[in-house]
Amino acid sequence: MIKQVRVFIGADENKLTADAYGSEGTPVLLLHGGGQTRHSWGGTAEKIVEAGMRAYCLDMRGHSDSEWVEDKYSFQDFGRDVVSVAEQIKKETGISPIAIGASLGGLASIIAEGAHAPGSLSGLILVDVTPRLDKGGVDKVVSFMAKNASDGFASVEEAAAVIAEYLPHRPKPKSLNGLAKNLRLKSDGRFYWHWDPRFIEQSNRDARHAEATQKALIDAAKQLQLPVLLVRGSTSELVNQDHVDEFIEMVPHAQFTEVKAAGHMVAGDKNDIFTASIMPFLSSVRMELDT
Repeated sequence: MIKQVRVFIGADENKLTADAYGSEGTPVLLLHGGGQTRHSWGGTAEKIVEAGMRAYCLDMRGHSDSEWVEDKYSFQDFGRDVVSVAEQIKKETGISPIAIGASLGGLASIIAEGAHAPGSLSGLILVDVTPRLDKGGVDKVVSFMAKNASDGFASVEEAAAVIAEYLPHRPKPKSLNGLAKNLRLKSDGRFYWHWDPRFIEQSNRDARHAEATQKALIDAAKQLQLPVLLVRGSTSELVNQDHVDEFIEMVPHAQFTEVKAAGHMVAGDKNDIFTASIMPFLSSVRMELDT
């Protein structure tokens, strides 16, 4: 399978690193959640290529191998990057990509398509995220991300133990190679999360202006005209059934599916089941684009 490391240019001339899988077919842009990296999508990307499409797994600004951008980590900023990358993909392939956005990636896609540039995307899959989230769940996620942001970890194994405590329902991985890609080794010999700590500072600022932030997301969602699929983990800490119902009211044409026994990290908790659940939607959008 063809896989290349690509560099796109973001809205602030910031470099954005991506893994590109495949060389033909409808483009699919995969956008990870806050604190994650493009590597979380590898298994899904391979299935997308097997189905005759191509996949671009992007590191969001400030994450992994993409450039850090000082004081520009709002949902609006991430949304502007989605527009910029989508335009570059369309120029390359002739087709606006279908976006798959988990958490932060989903909110950035809502802003991109609903507020900044309608038509920049051909379809949208939202992975366990809606404009309105459970505050307690959000606080828990942000607290987990911030806890070791400054001090880091003595080893990859220590980081794995912290994650296992936070996600006790998830089976322990057979290898820590995947986790190692989410960490960076600094000169002090300690391992740190592979994202800019200023991202969390922005999250805290957004929390102080939660009403305005949420209104902007809701307003953008109501403008969505493209095909939309909402995927929820049945045990999600952030998205409950009320949130799903409200989103369907905002976007009446949206489809909905649920992945059993998966939490907020749907693609990581049940990757094979998650990928199977989105393939019919991807195929239907692809067929529409081909006609």
